[in-house]
Amino acid sequence: MRRRRYEARLLLDAWVVVAPALIALGLVFFLQPLTVARVVLLVMGALLVSFALALRARSHAVYPLHTAANLLAALRAGDTSQRSATADPDDSFGNILWEVNALAETLRTQRLKLEEADALLAKVVATTDIALFAFDAEGGLKLVNPAGARLFGKAASDLLGRSAEALQLSGFDDTPQIAVRDFPGGSGRFEFRRHTFRDGGLEHQLVSVSDLSRALREEERTAWQRLIRVLGHEVNNSLTPIKSIASTLSDLSGRRSPPSDWREDLANGLTLISQRADALSRFLIGYTSLARLPPPRKRDTDLAELLARTAKLERRLPVKLDLLWELWGNVDPDQIEQAVINLLRNAVDAALPSGGEVILSLTLEPALTVGTEYAVISIEDDGPGLAASDNLFVPFFTTKPEGCGIGLVVSRQIVEGHGGAVTLENRVGASGCVATLRLPIGR
Repeated sequence: MRRRRYEARLLLDAWVVVAPALIALGLVFFLQPLTVARVVLLVMGALLVSFALALRARSHAVYPLHTAANLLAALRAGDTSQRSATADPDDSFGNILWEVNALAETLRTQRLKLEEADALLAKVVATTDIALFAFDAEGGLKLVNPAGARLFGKAASDLLGRSAEALQLSGFDDTPQIAVRDFPGGSGRFEFRRHTFRDGGLEHQLVSVSDLSRALREEERTAWQRLIRVLGHEVNNSLTPIKSIASTLSDLSGRRSPPSDWREDLANGLTLISQRADALSRFLIGYTSLARLPPPRKRDTDLAELLARTAKLERRLPVKLDLLWELWGNVDPDQIEQAVINLLRNAVDAALPSGGEVILSLTLEPALTVGTEYAVISIEDDGPGLAASDNLFVPFFTTKPEGCGIGLVVSRQIVEGHGGAVTLENRVGASGCVATLRLPIGR
């Protein structure tokens, strides 16, 4: 009875409703003979009492339903603060009220999280430098962030309702596009992105506008600073000894009685000047080759045959081959050969002092996406390995006395021009390093 109080009340009320009829029926049988008038009077009294008790039973049954209906109506209206005080998980109907209370608490928690997320999103949108414009299903502007308002030099309320065509934000698809625009709040190169989202079942458009001019200017300034620093360093390294040697030779030639070995000193000085001039010339040639690398001219190429031919160009040390034959790729064979030559030369330079070996291998990497596989070219050596790898791909950085720091940079630029990647790292569990080229091939 305690665990089913609601059912017990319903059952008790049902028995109470039929009790007057049963009592009247018993009186009819035990108080005979009765006149018809008395029987009618007894029956009418029993019906009236049963009706009154039925109204009482109805009130007992309907009141909890009204409580549950009021709680659900409050939830439907967004009010999650209402609770039922008679919720009891041990009672059949009280368990329903208990679940309604739990639902209200869950909705309240979710609503608080959603409001917090909306507040965070609003702050992010308001503080971002990317201009955001949301257009409704009719094409009118319904939302713009402060960056978008600044781009047009007006308040956000003055822009609402305008179309994308009027704001010069039409004609873009889902792919990022870069275009030159002249807005009231700024002009230059902008990146436009369009995204589709739904609100209320209707399709809306979100257009983002990123100002690339400032970022490009910063990158350009940084690139110029690096270039000037590198050029100044290399030119000074060459001009300083040239100036010193030239001054010494000038003093030597100005003497009235030069020493007996002045011709030898003159020859040595001129040789040093020539060597430094040649080094500076190699540096400038290397820079020119880096700056003027043409786009790849791709064609179907037998990669194994290309690597075997390239390995024969290295005469200082035999190159061991481990190639997957009959592997074709759509590449520029001249550029790939140049990239492999650069990396192969570095590997031989590392292995040559100890008389080690260099292994050139070609494998096929399974496709991660449909229709794309990778040819993996690896060049291993057993030299001393890499002491540091932070500046390996920095232009003009080199650890070789006669190097110019161009080979690795050109190789990476070639491979990235083919959509691939280059890595250079120490071998695991052995001395030396391995250079890896990953080239996408269509099959």
